Amino acid sequence: MSDFLERLRAHEELVQRLGGALRVARLYSSDHPRVATSAAAVLECVNQLLALQQSILIGFISGEVIGGDTPLPRASAMQADLVRQLQKAGVQRVLIEPGVTVEELRSFIQEVAKLTSILGHPKDAPPGDESDDVQVVSLPHIKAGRLIIDPSVGDWGSGGGTARKVYASSVSAAETVWDAAQAEGRPELGTARDTIENLAEAVTTNRSALVGLTAMQKYDNYTFTHMVNVSILTMAQARAVGMEGRLLRELGLAAFMHDIGKVKTPLEVLNKPDKLTDKEFVIMKRHVIDGAEMLRRTPEMPALAPVVAFEHHLRLDGTGYPDGAKRGSLNLATMMCSISDVYDAMRSQRKYQIAHSSERILVVLKRNDGQQFDQHLVRRFVALIGIYPPGSLVQLSTGEVAVVTRVHAPDPYRPAVRVVFDASGSRITWPDERNLWEGLAADSPAPTVVKPLEPADYQIDTLRYVN
Repeated sequence: MSDFLERLRAHEELVQRLGGALRVARLYSSDHPRVATSAAAVLECVNQLLALQQSILIGFISGEVIGGDTPLPRASAMQADLVRQLQKAGVQRVLIEPGVTVEELRSFIQEVAKLTSILGHPKDAPPGDESDDVQVVSLPHIKAGRLIIDPSVGDWGSGGGTARKVYASSVSAAETVWDAAQAEGRPELGTARDTIENLAEAVTTNRSALVGLTAMQKYDNYTFTHMVNVSILTMAQARAVGMEGRLLRELGLAAFMHDIGKVKTPLEVLNKPDKLTDKEFVIMKRHVIDGAEMLRRTPEMPALAPVVAFEHHLRLDGTGYPDGAKRGSLNLATMMCSISDVYDAMRSQRKYQIAHSSERILVVLKRNDGQQFDQHLVRRFVALIGIYPPGSLVQLSTGEVAVVTRVHAPDPYRPAVRVVFDASGSRITWPDERNLWEGLAADSPAPTVVKPLEPADYQIDTLRYVN
């Protein structure tokens, strides 16, 4: 068994026993023998897991259990009950460190059982701003509550911290890959492969949060965020149609490298804030040929990468560039990458370009009735991204403010949301989950999105609410 699977199963066993111990604590007095037995069983699991890693971090977020950085399968009603009870007590995370004793575990279990019996409903739980460091239970080797955890033991927030770490490290890696291509004439393939491996895992386990991040970054280092964004968006498309494993990663790597030829483009052309002259545009167009040639000469580079680099500015109707390059059809990876490329470029705020709304971008992708982009792929992309991508902050027709958590493919204008401010503008402690394609009541229409909002204006980290 791999270390990953061993840790995953150890987390599952710990969650099961912790749920059982909490149920026993609610049924029996603290001195009952079954309470001691159940705590000892939890300690056994804790010690098994601590033999595999330095500390234990378990999250209880929106009905999900996360062990370390990995969502655990929904294995039983007991696990679901444990999530409800801990959230009722205001516990989102539990950190257990080496040296924990059975007495500490008994104290922790008893304290949580006591809190859940006092608090009748999650809305009665202790309020607090999401930036607070709120500890519901604090013991020498156990911390529980809404905690700011040291990054060394797993820096993730409710719905997006792991994705943030992966994204940030990927942008840094993109710079390394780019610098190597500039200095040595070939990209750093090992770094690129490691980056794509991490991104592919994140796309598979938490696609909404990672896709949401692509829309939330500042574009001071546009070149590198664009490399990462196009790779994420392309792999998300591929994953949505069932691609996985090696093919998914080769496609992600090709998308990551699609613009690598620009390392040979003069900076005065590449970074020009105004419209390029005809002569400058001819120079810019060289990047597809330069990129394909560079990737073709890079040892062990998958054959798909130079194909995508060469084709990603070609269109189905024969337009685009390189000039004179005609194709009976374009590679599927190229078509997915092209959609991601145009989408990310148009929504980016840069010195010479204002950011366009998703609605405007999707109009561009649909134009010319499929002459430029395959409309089957565009429709799938819209179903994936939506008009309001996950992580968007929006105002509803009810006057409330909500975070988009999930796209509703049949109607991308009506996503799933979490309402975070009521109609009066007051912050909601326990966000209300709502599907905008459903009415609030049998005789009332479903709320609609009125307009997107800027999260910074509301001092809110929207990714915390994305599963």
